[in-house]
Amino acid sequence: MTGSARMPDVRRTIDAIWRIESARVVAGLVRVVNDVGYAEDLAQDALVIALEKWPRDGVPDNPAAWLTKVARNLAVDKVRREQKGREKYAVLAPELDEQRRAATPDPEAVVEDPVGDDVLRLVFVACHPVLARDAQVALTLRMLGGLSTDEIARAFLAPSATVGQRISRAKKTLSEAHVPFEVPSARELPQRLEAVLEVVYLIFNEGYSASSGDRLIRDELCGEAMRLGRILTALLPREPEPYGLVALMEIQASRFAARTDRHGEPVLLDDQDRSRWNRTLIRHGLGALDRAVALGRPLGPYTLQAAIAACHARAATPADTDWERIVALYDGLAALNPSPVVELNRAVAVSRAYGASEGLTVLEPLRQDPRLRSYHLLPSVRADLLVRLGRDGEAAAEFEAAAALAGNAHDRRALLELAAAAQERAGR
Repeated sequence: MTGSARMPDVRRTIDAIWRIESARVVAGLVRVVNDVGYAEDLAQDALVIALEKWPRDGVPDNPAAWLTKVARNLAVDKVRREQKGREKYAVLAPELDEQRRAATPDPEAVVEDPVGDDVLRLVFVACHPVLARDAQVALTLRMLGGLSTDEIARAFLAPSATVGQRISRAKKTLSEAHVPFEVPSARELPQRLEAVLEVVYLIFNEGYSASSGDRLIRDELCGEAMRLGRILTALLPREPEPYGLVALMEIQASRFAARTDRHGEPVLLDDQDRSRWNRTLIRHGLGALDRAVALGRPLGPYTLQAAIAACHARAATPADTDWERIVALYDGLAALNPSPVVELNRAVAVSRAYGASEGLTVLEPLRQDPRLRSYHLLPSVRADLLVRLGRDGEAAAEFEAAAALAGNAHDRRALLELAAAAQERAGR
């Protein structure tokens, strides 16, 4: 133990550790108990003990290993105590007791072994075909990203109660189906890849633009998503979409340093200092995009989005951006993967290529789409187009509506400032 845990902000330290390490802890436990829901319960119980002990004794040097070891011991103790668990104990206890007696560094191996990669196994278990797609994504965001139910609800544009019930049902379904904790066979992998890629990208998006809290960017989530994406490219080198996803994430991540100012406030793409963009990530991202295209298969949704991101990455200044090509790429994306969010982004591209009025025409039908009712970017984009058309009074109302929907404190503050500026111009 270290003395650092006696710092008054130890609770914040524990929260940060949990965000980073919870997936590895849960994944390591699933390998032992072969039950996702039970593993998460054990991990949560271990966290409760950590919250009691660490402020008093200090944070251990390897927090994830500590949590894993405590959770494993809890598994043994609980099974021993519970009458109904005797049969299960007969199966589990010999292995667990042997590990404890041998005093091997199992917890450390669980959380530090990049080859075994229990986290990747957890992704495929959480995305198992016995679950509906929404349940696959929600469960993996919870297990892999360490996201709360409210954060997942924002990512889904769905009520928190709905997402909570979805996660509970998913865990029960996995337990009842006795889903094995393993990476699918080569024959099964392509079929299950689509759900996994969606999950990985949602994790990245939650890190790229945090849906709640006081941080605009959660680097740990983006880093985890990119790591998982690279592992998938190694597992499936003949599949273009993992390369497309990696390209998309790396190009987007290249802008992190320029996305906020020194006060942590967001900086719009056109206003970013492009000299601060990470050229190494851009180079890697463009390389991954080239590999996806070189495989000679029809471009999938992630490769198309990566191609859009590449248009921005290659432009030395905002004026150099090839917006007509971006519109064409969005047309292809909308045909392949229609969604209101894609259409919203297409409206922005149309406005930049052909004018704000044309963009507003694309945008208007989306105002009737119930899936975007609580999505703050819809009124935010509409407000921006109205400003460009000189309709500042309407724009102020839209910026205020967007601020009311924004879950992130930085976004909310920036939108209210834009609303005030538009209102001031309207009153002149």
